[in-house]
Amino acid sequence: MKILFAAGGTGGHINPALSVAQEIRERCPDAGILFVGTKEKMESTLVPKAGFDFASIDITGFQRSLAPSDILYNLGTLRRLLFVTGQCKKIIRDFQPDIAVGFGGYVSGPALRTAHKLGVKTAIHEQNAFPGKTNIALSRYAEGVMLTYPEAADKLKCSAEPVITGLPVRAEILTAERGEARKKLGFPEDRLVILSTGGSLGAEAINRVMCEIIPEYVKKDIIFVHGCGQSGKWVFDELKEKGVDPENTPGLTVSEYIYDMASYMAAADLVIGRAGAGTLAEIQALGKAAVMVPYPYAAENHQFYNAKSLADKDAGIVIEQKDFTAAALKAVIDDLIADPEKYARMGKNARAMAKCDAKKHIADIVLSLI
Repeated sequence: MKILFAAGGTGGHINPALSVAQEIRERCPDAGILFVGTKEKMESTLVPKAGFDFASIDITGFQRSLAPSDILYNLGTLRRLLFVTGQCKKIIRDFQPDIAVGFGGYVSGPALRTAHKLGVKTAIHEQNAFPGKTNIALSRYAEGVMLTYPEAADKLKCSAEPVITGLPVRAEILTAERGEARKKLGFPEDRLVILSTGGSLGAEAINRVMCEIIPEYVKKDIIFVHGCGQSGKWVFDELKEKGVDPENTPGLTVSEYIYDMASYMAAADLVIGRAGAGTLAEIQALGKAAVMVPYPYAAENHQFYNAKSLADKDAGIVIEQKDFTAAALKAVIDDLIADPEKYARMGKNARAMAKCDAKKHIADIVLSLI
């Protein structure tokens, strides 16, 4: 049995694919597993590090602006498209997979399209509520279509009945527990804990608002944990100018990157952040109330639709970036202080949406198609 995985570009595509591949390897130790991606992106290091074989193709995505540099970049992408099918054919003919599984992104397109033309079964997983163009195209002939959000089905043209599997999350998230996390981090059981982050790179809109919020509310016995990201190193100086020393203020933790996210998220009463599918899957798994600030420039505005899926079930609050101000967040925090049960219910609703067996469900479907 041989399975080809196509995933690349971001951890949001790669990590769920790796999780499913690891599940299949545990069940079928003799299975041949090969990942296809690009040399330039993180899959070229993450996949071998996880112990899987990796083959590269030369492909890039398209830029959406009309800036001269982006037009030139897109011309390079068009040139690469002339050769990528041949590269995929060689990989597939050499490996001879029984199925090719795509987890979205521009890497999946040529790999699965070529596999289909060579008579190999294909399956796709769509992590967002608004599918990407690659998966919309691939859904027309894929034998297996797996979704994180049911709303995505209306935007696909599936040849196979789509299945709601959820999105695999890290094992440490699934096993994290609020009380144990608070003991580990030294957070009192009765203190309100707010976790905010814009991801590893940072989000200026979130950083700006938290620099307004933290000096006021950290004095009210609220514990704040804020991840400012690589682009937010200025946050430390900004807080100092506002009279708060990030390194010596009780109840405040500010860092460029939050390494033990599982513990901090488990300990939190409220999570503030973007609305990537992976982040929301973790919020759901841990049953946390969340303020979601979708990244407005994401393809097809998919983060907004991800967030809306939770908000429609009273499992989170959506504040679009254009409306995300200190006043808007103050209103939420004041409401949380006044009515904590409301936010506890919100967390329970989020937990009810969680699919904690996602990797097993996806593996079941992939193996059933072989």
